[in-house]
Amino acid sequence: MSSKKNVQDTHISARLRALHGALISIVSVMNRPQRDEAMVREAGISLDRALFPLLVGIERLGPIGVVDLADRVGRDYTTVSRQVAKLERIGLVQRQEGAEDRRVREAVVTPKGRTMTDAVDAARERLGRAIFARWEERDFEELVRLLQKFAADIEGDAPGER
Repeated sequence: MSSKKNVQDTHISARLRALHGALISIVSVMNRPQRDEAMVREAGISLDRALFPLLVGIERLGPIGVVDLADRVGRDYTTVSRQVAKLERIGLVQRQEGAEDRRVREAVVTPKGRTMTDAVDAARERLGRAIFARWEERDFEELVRLLQKFAADIEGDAPGER
């Protein structure tokens, strides 16, 4: 019985290593500045590449505090605070009192910002359709289902939350 467990453990270890490699490849591509520039171009919008992921993050996750946003994008919160202030100055986000803690200022997307993220969503769909054009529908559906499951599990098991 123990030999079967060892074989299974070895197989799982190899598959986890392969999964980790695939995730590194995906994150590396997603973090490339050229990728953001291409998305901005495809969306037909004018926005500094450094502000692009913050605007999208605020739209998807907002209202969100700067510290939480900085943590999610892997940047220093002072840098993110300055960048969010710039998004606010150009009318794409606004800051408001936090719902749970009035001392926290949370960022939310404005209607002008939503128009921009809608253009990004349309561009992302066009680019995504090209990537998945040769995939079988069931394979794509399975990928989406499993990634959503993985995302939920990994977010619930984040270090420091145990």
